[in-house]
Amino acid sequence: MKKYISKLILAVFTTTAFVSCTEDVLTDPAPTESVTEEVVFNSREGVEALMSGILRNFRGQFTSTDAAGVNSIYFARVMKGNDVIQANNWFGFDYTNDNREPTYRRTVFNWEFPYYIINQANTLINGVEASEAIPAEDKAQLSAQGKAIRAFMYFQLAMEYQHTYTYDATLPAPPIYLELSLEGKPMSTLQEVYDLIIDDLTYAVANLDDYRLGKSYVNQNVANAILARVYQVTENWSGAKEAAMLAYGGSPSSVLDAASYGNGFSDITNEEWIWAAPQSTDQSNYYWGAPHSMADHYTLSYAATHFNNDFVNLFSATDVRNLFQNAYGVAAEDFRHYVTSKFEFNFDSDFAYIRTPEMILIEAEANYHLGDEATAHDLLFAIQSNRDANAVKSNNTGNALFEEILVERRKELYAETGVEWFDAKRLQRGITRTGNHRVKESASLSANDVRFFLKIPQEEIDANINIDDNINVGR
Repeated sequence: MKKYISKLILAVFTTTAFVSCTEDVLTDPAPTESVTEEVVFNSREGVEALMSGILRNFRGQFTSTDAAGVNSIYFARVMKGNDVIQANNWFGFDYTNDNREPTYRRTVFNWEFPYYIINQANTLINGVEASEAIPAEDKAQLSAQGKAIRAFMYFQLAMEYQHTYTYDATLPAPPIYLELSLEGKPMSTLQEVYDLIIDDLTYAVANLDDYRLGKSYVNQNVANAILARVYQVTENWSGAKEAAMLAYGGSPSSVLDAASYGNGFSDITNEEWIWAAPQSTDQSNYYWGAPHSMADHYTLSYAATHFNNDFVNLFSATDVRNLFQNAYGVAAEDFRHYVTSKFEFNFDSDFAYIRTPEMILIEAEANYHLGDEATAHDLLFAIQSNRDANAVKSNNTGNALFEEILVERRKELYAETGVEWFDAKRLQRGITRTGNHRVKESASLSANDVRFFLKIPQEEIDANINIDDNINVGR
């Protein structure tokens, strides 16, 4: 890590320029001049401009088509499951579950990118707290946004570089940095990382409200949504229930819009989107904008993503999410048999990070684990009946109800965040490839398979004297 620190310090203050504090901030005009630390932390407006630059990096290309922003972390997880099939293209090694060695691009990107953002978040947090010009109330709100971003990125690192939290919280986890440092830190533990994540997010929830400059910024709803995911992993079900409900507002009928599901998943104004990344033609992600550039077979793009017949068969004909077609007219056993029109690719297609249906289903799962199956079933059916006017509420109870919730998560979020992989990992389950996959047995994952996480990058081992050269033994 230490050899990257100086570059990260420079990046924070040379890629950010002042812009007006409106939704226009999201389009971040290319900076014409750098700004100093004194200017940035002299006002709320200065810090918000810095925040704009950080969030711009969330959605920019980092190194390559499959190593761009947050969407690349998500889509790599999508590829590792049973529901989605990838042609021999970008994300192809993720699809075969053969992309975790210390020098591989996936391993390096999934480490360097979160730490890049973490260092920028640390610059913001520490600069705000040291400022003598920013009022106390503004300090708390600005620091809260920075801490939510830091927590989100540490959560990605924890998920990507070790077994799940409930497997063994004492296992080594990525190093913790709370300030810019020229010295690499030693490995932490999963417990230490999750303690930091939860501390940061609970601070953010306590010090934010519903105000934000635009939908790519963090407010209390976003902080609660991230916290709900974290509590799923740590199995704090009362916490997950409360955070999920607060994230979407607690009224499913008020936040679901079935009619918009088929609109291409490319518009940040969608009322179901809690947290998202805007794109514009002058700051486009071009062809590295997965899932859109991978899954859209009707617009010039990579057209590389297909869907398992077994997964497609889970959908009724009247489900608005059933957007699958045999676009190439191939036989059912051909891996190209099904594509989807869920994602419309344009150079300005927006990305959704978190949506309201996910929060409703987290609340449903939490109620199930808390022993309130009736409420869990009602929440589940709120999604099902919204997506399919002909849906019939099941009679499932016990484990059958739990499995129904998990299937609904896959149906609702397919190709978005890697929910199938996320659930299999946190629940310590395997993923068995079935149907018309082009790669099956060799890519299937057993429960707690080491391929659920990545090895520590060799660049980090070489640069950080506090990480043992043998860290990857047994990984």
